[in-house]
Amino acid sequence: MELQTDNNLQEKAVREQEHPPVQQESVLPHHPQRSRHLRMNWRLVSRLSVVTLAILVVLIVTMTPLASGIITTAIHSVLAGTSNTTPPANLPTTDLGNQPAPNFQLTDQDGKQISLVQFKGKPVVLTFLYTRCPDICPLTAEHLHSTLLKMGNDAKNVGILAVSVDPTGDTPAAVLQFTNAHNMQNYWHYLIGTQAQLAPVWQDYHVSAQSMQQSMQQMNVNHSFALYVIDKQGNEREFVGLDFKPDDLATYLKELVHA
Repeated sequence: MELQTDNNLQEKAVREQEHPPVQQESVLPHHPQRSRHLRMNWRLVSRLSVVTLAILVVLIVTMTPLASGIITTAIHSVLAGTSNTTPPANLPTTDLGNQPAPNFQLTDQDGKQISLVQFKGKPVVLTFLYTRCPDICPLTAEHLHSTLLKMGNDAKNVGILAVSVDPTGDTPAAVLQFTNAHNMQNYWHYLIGTQAQLAPVWQDYHVSAQSMQQSMQQMNVNHSFALYVIDKQGNEREFVGLDFKPDDLATYLKELVHA
């Protein structure tokens, strides 16, 4: 029995030398307390997130339409870089959403190159006219003149641009005569050019213009009325209706000047 035991022990020793047991080592020390602490932190963060989300949902659901509108307007105003100035209630306008106004460059009645972007920092009134127009265009020019007179010293801080819709008839001489007839010499830039130069501007501002032979001596232009108010940041603010009153437009422009 004793010999058999020694042999067994000897065989066991030989086997361990040939196949030593694998020693498993942990790469990182195990800290049960730290793991439990991390699990508790994540659980706390998760619960706080759920509570915060629930509060936001309640606020959104219970928020009144008026408060929602105020917040939306304020956010839009900050993003667009514009003021909260709104037109007078009596001024017929369509809100254009403060979209950037398309830039253009044309020649005015004095032969100067004028671009829209050069008026950045001033509100701009942009309209589309032709000098041979028998009704709407002369009336628009008169209303713009009255508007600027009512603005007083603030008038010099507003740009007035009239883009021709009649490349053939709006010659430099015709434009100067029209400008003087409506006392706009010191107020506006009446912009003229060829069909190729003017047509892209009409398109950008959704103006249709088509020449029509009225008689052997008279050529009329069938065009859509358009009068835009562009703010100091160069954004389209309002489309003003044909029946606007100079008092109301002057009030709005003065607010934009001082915004």
